[in-house]
Amino acid sequence: MNTYLFRKVTPLVALLGLGLTACQPDIEDDFRADKGSADFSRYIAVGNSLTAGFSDGGLYLEGQQNSYPSILAQQFSLAGGGEFNQPLFTEAQSNGSGYLRLTGFTAAGTPTTANVTTNLAVRSATPLLYTRYDGRVDNLGVPGIRLSDIQTPGYGSTQGNPYFERITSTSTPTQSYFQRVKAEAATATFFSNWLGNNDVLGYATAGGAANIITNVDTFRLKNNRIINVLTASGAKGVVATIPDVTNVPFFTTVGPTFRATLAAASVPGIVVQTGSAFGGPTSTNRKQVATTDIRDASGSGRQLFTLLSSPFLGLLNQRTGRAWRYVYAQSGQPAAGFSLFLTAYGIDTTATFGTSAGNPIPSLFVLDDVEQGLVRTATTSFNSSIVAKANEKGLAVFDANAFFSRVATSGIVTNGVNNTAAFIAGNLFSLDGVHPTPRGYAVVANEMIRAINAKYSAKVPTVNANDYRGVRFPQ
Repeated sequence: MNTYLFRKVTPLVALLGLGLTACQPDIEDDFRADKGSADFSRYIAVGNSLTAGFSDGGLYLEGQQNSYPSILAQQFSLAGGGEFNQPLFTEAQSNGSGYLRLTGFTAAGTPTTANVTTNLAVRSATPLLYTRYDGRVDNLGVPGIRLSDIQTPGYGSTQGNPYFERITSTSTPTQSYFQRVKAEAATATFFSNWLGNNDVLGYATAGGAANIITNVDTFRLKNNRIINVLTASGAKGVVATIPDVTNVPFFTTVGPTFRATLAAASVPGIVVQTGSAFGGPTSTNRKQVATTDIRDASGSGRQLFTLLSSPFLGLLNQRTGRAWRYVYAQSGQPAAGFSLFLTAYGIDTTATFGTSAGNPIPSLFVLDDVEQGLVRTATTSFNSSIVAKANEKGLAVFDANAFFSRVATSGIVTNGVNNTAAFIAGNLFSLDGVHPTPRGYAVVANEMIRAINAKYSAKVPTVNANDYRGVRFPQ
């Protein structure tokens, strides 16, 4: 039940005195949801992990049930919306891909997590495949998909994206995501589209060491094509811009503590690796970073350290290759190739970690100022394309970039509860530091509803975001 209208008029009613109470209409009962000029009878959601309900580093049943499309569909149902089907994992396989859970905190206050590995929906480990879902699908959110991927044949095959594979018909294994959306859009009356985040996020979360940023022209072309298909049958909808990923806890949590630790130990600076190019200690992939140039909680300093770096920064100045073994393991290459990997990057694990050019902090753990500039430039260009196309088609726009920038600066209050972009304590971001909690998804859904109501003169009620949880603490 939406309480916004009630709260808005309550002070006025109070001024009229108790004598009016007997004849005062029931304000909430008088509120009637209205679709305005929109038609919610068949809603489809197009997007990536954010649309699927990904959270805590995985896709699992509770996250799916609290995805923003699920919340939107629930509210649309009050204004003529029809059935909305998600490719839910079963209760027996409710942990889906697996995810992170909070297990506690160290004496220093650092959170500890563990992987949930039971009741998974994995039907094959190699290649990784999830339990199929062959029913009707209205939530087409596919974790990991980039806008640049949407017309790739075979993206839904057993050699493609396992999340798309589980909802792609076995009779059309080479069907692209674009073709699937086109087929579903033919009967859709309303849509949401939030694609494009991964076209820059993958590069950022890899510290610029992998996953190139999508070319701007390619992004514009693919965005135009998907919007053209979604609107071809007259459907209306809402699109979302791409947030500045450097504002999320994945990038803002570790640096302040690391900087304070270095300062307390009078360490003037460190050595990091930057980018993905091969090269040794004298190459351009080494970068000296002053301690004062590490971003602190006030925003002073430029260099960002990722959540992935947290378990390894305590090894600073030790002669160890532990961080590099972790980085190499992420490549999925045979263990026998580790020595060749070290040689290619000129890594000497007998040198001191993080304080020598021979054993720098890996690029995977740092998004430096130059890389941040590339991310922001691409994000601005991508968002210009998204907004221009939306305006051309007369669509509602949820400016997620502006919204999450405000959240990063001043937080957001939901019915008296303050929520921020802080890791764990802020309520909005899950344990992976990138994807929202159920509370975060509810806040996103409300912002989309406001954009929809404004564009289509609709009266779709928002939800009480406080009914949705933040990070779940150990019992």
